[in-house]
Amino acid sequence: MRRPARFAFAFRIVALLLLLWTVDSPPGLIVLPGPPQTVITLHPKVGIHTRLTDEAAAWNIQRTLRMVRELGAPWIVEFFPWAHVERAPGEFDWAHSDRVISLAANQGLTVIARLGLVPAWARPDPRERETTFNFIDADRYFQFGEFVYRFVDRYRGRVRHVIIWNEPNLSFEWGLRPVSAREYVDLLRVAYQAAKEADPGVVVLAGALAPTLEPKGSPAGLNDLVYLQQMYDAGAAGIFDALAAHVYGLTSPANEPPGTDRINFRRVELLREVMIDNGDGEKPVYITEAGWNDSPRWNKAVSPAQRIRYTIEAYEWAASQPWVEMLAMWAFRYPQPARTYQDNWAWVDEDFEPKPIYEEVRQYTVNGEQ
Repeated sequence: MRRPARFAFAFRIVALLLLLWTVDSPPGLIVLPGPPQTVITLHPKVGIHTRLTDEAAAWNIQRTLRMVRELGAPWIVEFFPWAHVERAPGEFDWAHSDRVISLAANQGLTVIARLGLVPAWARPDPRERETTFNFIDADRYFQFGEFVYRFVDRYRGRVRHVIIWNEPNLSFEWGLRPVSAREYVDLLRVAYQAAKEADPGVVVLAGALAPTLEPKGSPAGLNDLVYLQQMYDAGAAGIFDALAAHVYGLTSPANEPPGTDRINFRRVELLREVMIDNGDGEKPVYITEAGWNDSPRWNKAVSPAQRIRYTIEAYEWAASQPWVEMLAMWAFRYPQPARTYQDNWAWVDEDFEPKPIYEEVRQYTVNGEQ
């Protein structure tokens, strides 16, 4: 008489475990967007760089974007890799991109889409040549342009800003080869024309240049100020609508004046001077990566209190500059911890536990407290 009772109890336990397993690992379709939301903020230029490229779980994507909205940040920058969408020539998988963009729109966020990363089929055979995932030959520019066209066309009206490539003034980001502003401008021209054909109103951002002091001939890259001038020399002025810039403070406060011999937050003002010198002063600048690291294990980091203060000062500076469209800090969350100082860029941990910088910036954006 007791065995059926034990069996029933065991069955209920197994059923409960199965239920918990499905709750922990639900398929993407069970994540419902809910009612459309609006970002409540006192600071409309505040943004943050999300890292959803490596996040497969739909509920984690949704939670990330909800927390960004609750942070009071209207802008996000997100990476949409060509290599993840077109794994074979002409075969496009938009499932992850659709999910991110749909859930971001539901939270009332403005998405700036960074496009890049070359599929294996469009790169040299690794047995013949060592490259990175960012290597692209000129004879593949057309295929990248086709991807840009399809992306912009698919998300027309929902994604109004695209960044073409990432930090092309670094050798690693240019495929482990000498950097070339002329070659990047050739790629930009193809991508710009494709984007405008898909949506004449889309804002095409060029550059996303890495802040660096590398001299000409360096195997690592090229000074961002020199590289930007070389872009103009190659005819870039008519093929981008705004400049994307990366600026990191390292150990310097946000208000430290810029200098050609230093890397600090306000170095972006020197990029702006290059634009003005080339008659391009009417174009805005979008700061799509910035920030301070508060790791105790890195000699380029600051304390957590300094990080908070410098970050809010940076947002205040951006608010005072009419040519700065937005400022996105790196990075909201990493899906998996690196177990290095890199984790100290994140604003929440992998379990979505907010760090002090998240709470303090939320007080700044929502309540006006500094």
